[in-house]
Amino acid sequence: MTWLVTGGAGYIGAHVVRAFKEVGLQAVVLDDLSSGHRTFIDADTPFVEGTILDTPLVARALADHSVEGVVHVAGFKYAGVSVSRPIHTYDQNVTGTLSLLRAMQDQGVDKVVFSSSAATFGTPDVEIVTEETRTAPESPYGESKLIGEWLLRDQAIATGLKHTSLRYFNVVGSGSDDLYDTSPHNLFPIAFEMLLAGKTPRINGDDYATPDGTCVRDYVHVADLAVSHVAAARRMAAGQPVEPVYNLGSGAGSSVREIMDTIRSVTGIDFTPEITARRPGDPARIVATGELAARDLDWKMRHNLEQMVQSAWQARSSAA
Repeated sequence: MTWLVTGGAGYIGAHVVRAFKEVGLQAVVLDDLSSGHRTFIDADTPFVEGTILDTPLVARALADHSVEGVVHVAGFKYAGVSVSRPIHTYDQNVTGTLSLLRAMQDQGVDKVVFSSSAATFGTPDVEIVTEETRTAPESPYGESKLIGEWLLRDQAIATGLKHTSLRYFNVVGSGSDDLYDTSPHNLFPIAFEMLLAGKTPRINGDDYATPDGTCVRDYVHVADLAVSHVAAARRMAAGQPVEPVYNLGSGAGSSVREIMDTIRSVTGIDFTPEITARRPGDPARIVATGELAARDLDWKMRHNLEQMVQSAWQARSSAA
């Protein structure tokens, strides 16, 4: 069983590829390296350099490697930046997904696990988000991910495509010292880079209606996330049913201040976060249940917050 992982040279995609390898399954990586890293790909993993917008290239990759299914992680993942770059966001995330689906249909590949996002929910009006919670994205990024889910749904109606969309919440940590988050927009790498530069990390707003006044988010370990991608692929390959959407959440949240306290403890660098103004559009709390994924996709929280920070800091320190 061979699966193509689009975006497999990125932080999340590379962990998915490693998770396939750990259970003895072959993965092929397709990545344009715009935000991924060639060094994240093991030497014995087949690699195709290129964009999912190149439909003939994707089709050749599917055919050349006898691909059974696709884990579609590639995309433009910066929600805040998407507001100022909507055309680029839709091109990468919507047109790119259309291109992939076209190549899959041409090659008779009928299984796909799609990397979706909690951004599809916008600002939820419930304490715990479920798969039934109303979607109301507030950025071009969130909208593009929801459209991706619709594309899979409609293609399934038309062709029998087997699909599931995994909605990520805040993905952190590392499953290997040579894989780490290099995003300039995520909390962990932002805080780490500031500390390494001798600067003080910031908290955007401490006057939210939460226990300590800072935003509460659902943090999940990237290696746990990767395991569930493989479980979804194996479930589909075995002909077992999957839900159209799963939330990969913990059911509990951590505040930004708790994250800062844990970073201070783990790194041994003493600092007091600088408090700045709220960022427009930041909801006070987003926490999701992962019960459905636990039932079907071997989803569970194998790491606590300290282990998440420790693994992320160790991987980043190894790269310094």
